[in-house]
Amino acid sequence: MGSGFIDFLSILFAILLPPLGVFIERGCDVDFWINVLLTILGFIPGVVHAIWVILSTREKRERGYVEI
Repeated sequence: MGSGFIDFLSILFAILLPPLGVFIERGCDVDFWINVLLTILGFIPGVVHAIWVILSTREKRERGYVEI
């Protein structure tokens, strides 16, 4: 499976269930809990945050950044 398909699935998860998309991308860190809170407060903010986390994580990975 190509990288494009994986990106598509991540975005799909982010739209259907935002915390799941963030959890798959980042694990159970602060971004996950922020997304849970945003999704509880309003579904759309959770979706926007999830897509932002997924896209920013992919961009950092492509540039060679390593998280500590």
